Amino acid sequence: MGEKPALKILVVYDSKTGNTEKMAKAIAKGAESAGKDVEVALKHVDQAKVTDLLAADGIIMGSPTYYGQMSGKLKQFIDATFDIHGKIVGKVGAAFTSAGGTATGAETTVLSILKAMLVHGMIIQGNAENKHYGVAALGAPKANDLKLCRERGAKLVDLARKLKS
Repeated sequence: MGEKPALKILVVYDSKTGNTEKMAKAIAKGAESAGKDVEVALKHVDQAKVTDLLAADGIIMGSPTYYGQMSGKLKQFIDATFDIHGKIVGKVGAAFTSAGGTATGAETTVLSILKAMLVHGMIIQGNAENKHYGVAALGAPKANDLKLCRERGAKLVDLARKLKS
């Protein structure tokens, strides 16, 4: 029997203080822990290419919360996906953010990323238990935030695996 093709997961993030980067690394670790058939690419938005999205089965994007929105760099990256519109339909997507305080727009930041994914026809899985739209940390991610990030990465792999089979 041949080897199962690898599930490819792409984590794209922007981070100025390192908080969102810590979350991105935890998400990548969670995705990697979901099985030997998983290949994870972790890329700062400055190193990511729009074409990276084409090879991925699951895409997770994260940004700091700036004025209730994603960073300009991540928004610019998403705007450039116009060139591949219609080519990432059916891929699994998720979003995450770190914010400077309570009621500062973490949910609107996550939702803005998810809206772009939905416009692309991607599949988004909510979380019925907590952090319904995506993981959001207040300031530097605490141990529980990083645990939720790892869980989010593993859950995304689980859904991508189901959809790919």
